[in-house]
Amino acid sequence: MALLEVQGLRTYFKTQEGTLKAVDGIDFMLEKGQAMGLAGESGCGKTTAALSIMKLLPANGYIAGGRINFMGQDMAKVTGDKLRAIRWRDISIIFQGAMNALNPVKRVGEQITEPIILHEKVDEAVAMKRAKELFEMVGINPNRIREYPHEFSGGMRQRVMIAMALACKPRLVIADEPTTALDVMIQAQIISLLKNLQKELDLAMIVISHDLSVLAETCEQLSIMYAGKIVERASSAEVFEDPQQPYTKGLIAAFPNIHGKKIMPASIAGNPPNLIRAPLGCRFAERCFMAKEVCLKEEPKLVEVKPGHWAACHFVPPLRG
Repeated sequence: MALLEVQGLRTYFKTQEGTLKAVDGIDFMLEKGQAMGLAGESGCGKTTAALSIMKLLPANGYIAGGRINFMGQDMAKVTGDKLRAIRWRDISIIFQGAMNALNPVKRVGEQITEPIILHEKVDEAVAMKRAKELFEMVGINPNRIREYPHEFSGGMRQRVMIAMALACKPRLVIADEPTTALDVMIQAQIISLLKNLQKELDLAMIVISHDLSVLAETCEQLSIMYAGKIVERASSAEVFEDPQQPYTKGLIAAFPNIHGKKIMPASIAGNPPNLIRAPLGCRFAERCFMAKEVCLKEEPKLVEVKPGHWAACHFVPPLRG
């Protein structure tokens, strides 16, 4: 049995203008110890999809349908104390922007020991010992355990967030834009740290990023999201070497090649659709260079086009059995 299996997930938000369908029927599976990337433009639904797994949605958000099967239970139906027991102990998250995620008036050690004491029912001395071990694991001097977040650099704060996510030895870690706002050198260190910890601890990971290079370095599988839908899913190598969906091709073309000619990278013209009034056909049709009349009227299904490689496009032939 897969560690996590998401089937037909729909997550909506109530707004003054109407219901915004941020995630509108997606499927994916994650095995124990596997790392999967969710990529796409801002607003495509990747963070909402991941936060739905932990039910960390804002007050106006709700799961409208589908199943989130985690370790044999449907997270879409789990509530109250049972849900709180799963968070941090079985599933944890590395939030985007560590300075905003950490409490500025509490010492970092206290913030790491808090979930350990709560979930593992140990005393403060045992929890502090574990926190120091976690500091060593993520490359921070344990003597800094009593310092405040503002005393750390951006990269070090991100390491603290990673230590906190690992505090209760979870089976699944969600990393939401873990390298955003970090310089290139620190970004490389954080990516290397995540890769090493994932292998060392046999962690399952969902890494959310608009930066395809981060996902290529950290993830075996890659799902491309656009306007609330998964439009392509395959191994990271397959997605980069042989993208099938026009949107995926556009994302990869927009990524600068440092070994190529020094020219401005291509961009995808136009804007994503309004998901309060989503188009009937392909949601990428208005921006797609391949679009025909059928694209405006009929939504393409996600079909297997090569073994283990799925794409949603009317002009990509499905795999023949």
